[in-house]
Amino acid sequence: MENNNLVQKLSLQAESFQEGFEILSKSISLVEMIENFLHLLRGNFLISDVYICHKIRTDFKWNSVVPKKELDSVDLEYIDESKGFAIKYFENKKYNVSIFLPLADQSFLGILMGDKMDKTEFNDLDKITLQILLQVFDAAYRSFLNQKRVKSLMFELNEKVVQLNNLIDTVIEVSRYDKRSIIFDLALEKITPLTNASASLLQIVKENEIIEEHSFPTKLNLKEVIDSKYKIETSFDYGALRYNFTLADKETRKGVTDFNDLDKLLLDAVSRQVKASIENEYLNNQAIEKEKMEQELNVAASIQKMILPETLPKIEGYDLAGTNIPSKEVGGDYYDCFDLGKGKYALIIADVAGKGIGAALLVSTLDAALYSYLEFDIPLTEMADRLNKLIFKSSPSDKYITFFISVLDSNSGELDIVNAGHNPIFLLRKNGQLEKLEAGGVGLGMFDFGIPFTGQKSIMNPGDKLFLYTDGIPEAMNENEEEYSDERMINFFQSNSHLSSDEFVKSIVQDVKAHVVSALQSDDITAIILKRI
Repeated sequence: MENNNLVQKLSLQAESFQEGFEILSKSISLVEMIENFLHLLRGNFLISDVYICHKIRTDFKWNSVVPKKELDSVDLEYIDESKGFAIKYFENKKYNVSIFLPLADQSFLGILMGDKMDKTEFNDLDKITLQILLQVFDAAYRSFLNQKRVKSLMFELNEKVVQLNNLIDTVIEVSRYDKRSIIFDLALEKITPLTNASASLLQIVKENEIIEEHSFPTKLNLKEVIDSKYKIETSFDYGALRYNFTLADKETRKGVTDFNDLDKLLLDAVSRQVKASIENEYLNNQAIEKEKMEQELNVAASIQKMILPETLPKIEGYDLAGTNIPSKEVGGDYYDCFDLGKGKYALIIADVAGKGIGAALLVSTLDAALYSYLEFDIPLTEMADRLNKLIFKSSPSDKYITFFISVLDSNSGELDIVNAGHNPIFLLRKNGQLEKLEAGGVGLGMFDFGIPFTGQKSIMNPGDKLFLYTDGIPEAMNENEEEYSDERMINFFQSNSHLSSDEFVKSIVQDVKAHVVSALQSDDITAIILKRI
């Protein structure tokens, strides 16, 4: 056939080749594409005996595609697989043409074609047409694979978008709860379907011992989950506990399989949210506890403020001053001076062991009892015994009061004294001699063994000074944990006793603060000084 005629005939077939490509490209599977290609071969070459088989790798067996036949009945030896793409033509054989066509996905097509219906041999036009049709099939199959790949990517992308949206919903829902058991159960309930896991498990471990377990579904063989071949795990530490999450047996249409990177990402994200929820729960509880404590301290401060005197009575012939500086936490210091009439005054200083509303209430009890007992002219030792019994019955075992009382007869200067476990009270004589007033007994409320309190009497002469204080002064510590100390306090008392009583209490407070500097005040500071002019 002359070349011009050949080109002319092929030009006339160009449109049919294009139609063939479109038909093949619309196929939804390789089998359908091969079936359509079979029709193209039969239509173009007018042959009825065409057989097409396929195999996915060179070392795999051929699979019969169209028409379906037992492979034993097909003479596959006609197909030459030795040199890649190959078309072979035969004369006077069972098949006129054999084709071995490598495809874009590394699989292969085998084609065997019998006699044309008019019994003529394949001419040059037929051979070129066949070559073009095979190229059309190859291009259509590449297009098919690309479309399939795009669909797969779109499906995967949509799946990830759905999973991430579900993750966001899960995180928001988990963050709404503040009870740990609900958070744990909800997290497992959400992450299991999100990753297509068959089961999920949370084990809470303390010192290598499992102290708590949660699972979804709830009734599981936990050992099977832990021993699963297909599982992913993550964990975090909080406090003294370790939280281990396990997902087991990812389910797919093909059965149980390994989890992917996205599944691990989702599990880590849910685990982090659980940790954040636990932290939020802890901080929320801390805030509630702090609020309660602040409310309690406010109540205690109000009680203390109501009990402590705003001013002390003026005593003729004497100079009296006192102060109380509460610590940041409300303490239990107490002081007062009662005018008993007939020139007699009761000076009291006390310190409750402990702080907060409990200490404040105990001070309130002491204050009320003192008002009652001081109306009666009973010996101080008997009053101390009554107070001891009252405080013992009114307070827990860890609460007691150190207490000092002195009744002053301002006319004679006589002091009637009882010291119930309080720091020594100092009486500085005009000549510089320092006396300790500590006769009494144990702190009020410590014991109720019937041990009598002892009293002490003394005389304040003109020029004498009586100094009462609580341990907030000598035990005040600076940032180096160094105490102000009894020695420094006594020296200050002796060196500054010439000051007026008001100036003295202000000065000793300033001296304590100069020692403490920026350290936190850990206890109440209370001081009273009485000077006989």
